[in-house]
Amino acid sequence: MKVLVTGADGFIGSHLTEALVREGHEVRAFVAYNSLDSWGWLDSAPREITSQIEILPGDIRDPALTMSAVCGRDAVLHLAALIAIPYSYVAPDLYVQTNVQGTLNLLNAARTADVQRFVHTSTSEVYGTARYVPMDERHPLQGQSPYSASKIGADQMANSFFTSFQLPVVTIRPFNTFGPRQSARAVIPTIISQLAVGKEQIQLGALSPTRDFTYVSDTVGGFVAALESSAGVGEVINLGAGFEVSIGATFATIASIMNSDAVAIEDPRRVRPENSEVERLFSNNSKAAELLGWSPQLAGLDGFREGLSRTVDWFSDPVNLARYRTDAYTT
Repeated sequence: MKVLVTGADGFIGSHLTEALVREGHEVRAFVAYNSLDSWGWLDSAPREITSQIEILPGDIRDPALTMSAVCGRDAVLHLAALIAIPYSYVAPDLYVQTNVQGTLNLLNAARTADVQRFVHTSTSEVYGTARYVPMDERHPLQGQSPYSASKIGADQMANSFFTSFQLPVVTIRPFNTFGPRQSARAVIPTIISQLAVGKEQIQLGALSPTRDFTYVSDTVGGFVAALESSAGVGEVINLGAGFEVSIGATFATIASIMNSDAVAIEDPRRVRPENSEVERLFSNNSKAAELLGWSPQLAGLDGFREGLSRTVDWFSDPVNLARYRTDAYTT
């Protein structure tokens, strides 16, 4: 298929773009415009991959540019978003402009271009703290941060284009994706990068919340399945490992893998406002199995540890580690 991937320069987007090329799809990669002419993580992709990609720098907040980006595409995989939760407390307007208005621009463009599939990216953060577990797609939505509120708005906008205009939208809701290339604003890279430079006190946010960490190759597999499957239109589908672990236990596992005696310290700057913290996330992924034939390859404690080991190996490469600021808090 001729596909457009927005956010192709980011963590999940770059892995997905590479996978789609390997699957034989014709990929147009929408990357954030910058004066350095950087393609983000695609800069480090193999030449045999990038030579087959059409790169389009821009900003999804521009309606005319999104219209031209979607033109001639069979499908859109929409991953572009502002995602850092701490920064959403500082600049909530930007999150509405990018996550809601930007999504609306792409939906309008997709409707005009009569695309065959629009895969929209949600997030488990829209659920807020679990009211019951495991959390299925019927779980109530709770905007506990400006970021999650903006993603709820984007999700509802995407659904409205399905119900109002029959746009073939599939909403994918990943749970806590991790792996190589992830931003240091996320907890697993924060832990690994600090341990890798020999710190003995690792500064983190709250240690008690639990998360359902899903390795990036599994998340990518879910997106590819959503694109290629005949099912799922009009549906919201969780992509999670179905495994719950606390931040404190995650730290202990990583420290064990890296043979470190470091201790975790709660840094007040990294703790969310009291009512904004999502205390528990734990997915029910049965719908993904039923509709898309998807299930995580790295599941349970053993799968989690394997994913962490792969991530540690990547961050331990000095070339990769040099991309991160281990002495500063990244919002």
